[in-house]
Amino acid sequence: MTQLTNWAGNISFAGPLQRPRSVPELQELVAGAEKVRVLGTGHSFNKIADSTGTLVSVADLPQVVEVGDSCVTVSAGLRYGEITAALQSRGLALHNLGSLPHISVAGACATGTHGSGDTNGPLADAVRAITFVNAAGELVTLTRDDAEFAASVISLGALGVMVSLTLDVQPSYDISQVVYDGLPVDRLGSDFAEVMGSAYSVSAFTDWVDPDVMVWRKMRAGAPIESEWLGAHVADGPRHPIKSMPADYATQQGGVPGPWNERLPHFRLEFTPSNGDELQSEYFVARSKAAEAFEALRSLGNRLAPVIQVSEVRTIAADELWLSPSQGRDTVALHFTWIQDEAAVLPVVSAVEDALNPLGARPHWGKVFAADAAYLRACYPKVADFIDLAAKQDPTGKFRNPYLETYLPLTPPRV
Repeated sequence: MTQLTNWAGNISFAGPLQRPRSVPELQELVAGAEKVRVLGTGHSFNKIADSTGTLVSVADLPQVVEVGDSCVTVSAGLRYGEITAALQSRGLALHNLGSLPHISVAGACATGTHGSGDTNGPLADAVRAITFVNAAGELVTLTRDDAEFAASVISLGALGVMVSLTLDVQPSYDISQVVYDGLPVDRLGSDFAEVMGSAYSVSAFTDWVDPDVMVWRKMRAGAPIESEWLGAHVADGPRHPIKSMPADYATQQGGVPGPWNERLPHFRLEFTPSNGDELQSEYFVARSKAAEAFEALRSLGNRLAPVIQVSEVRTIAADELWLSPSQGRDTVALHFTWIQDEAAVLPVVSAVEDALNPLGARPHWGKVFAADAAYLRACYPKVADFIDLAAKQDPTGKFRNPYLETYLPLTPPRV
């Protein structure tokens, strides 16, 4: 039997994987299992989804895309690329998307996945209702009016198995994506507000050594396109986030207007990556500390150089979801794509955290990090409340796994 792994291939799951084909079948499976964890599309880089118990995929549940009044209800196993195409065909849109359209809606929301944009919250911020199977095998629906809702969207799989989500929608809109080469790295800090506020969604790519930064500006169609901007210039051809890589899989650039779902991601849906020869980490710092974070990372440039492929800088608007990396504060996200060599990467990850943790950096739940439970409890203000809720909702620990026992233990770690 083929070994079940995540997208990057750095995590092997215990397996086997159960694929229920109906919600009642899923309920029966959960009710009868001792331990349950859900696998999405495998785009996490740590063991957040692993378990020696029953592993479940919801991808084979009946596919649902039901448009309501300013909302859409979708089945949890659908990928963003699938639901956004359906929405666009109806003249509707979501507020934002992540860089990959291949990720599942439930998995992305449950782990705090985000796009970019000063006024855009994370993907989970669009969720107005969820339905999940709890530890007893019962269906539970929560809406924004429920007290436990803010704890239950980004839940790391600790509260149950997601069946469907209802998302806010808005009228469709067009985006023009323009890539700029040669932004002086100093200006990323000195002109941070102007850089990141220059379009609906902005991503800056650097390795913290190269003096030039590449910036992807995703602008509402009709916005003027400057050939020269803050010392940078429009790229003379399509670009991949990693400068040395071909741009074949990247979404349309060059300022050509197109629908939101074909411009907000960095990569095209029709080119499904079979695996990613990489590791990833990401840290979230209060926007007010962006310049300090950049300075700290530039001081580590020579340490980063042997293991980094690229680093991406994005912004996220504050939200109130308990385990969100942007909970309670406007945020700058600092993403790292590493080579796939854990022995070489992990010491550098620790060095990055030593530099960023004094700034209150929050690590991404689904990526590679070195922080322990005590630090996570300190930097995510609602962790203790979430642990109490999880213990109440899942008293036998059916949804707990070694990841949760390590990073969200039921009793405070001794320090």
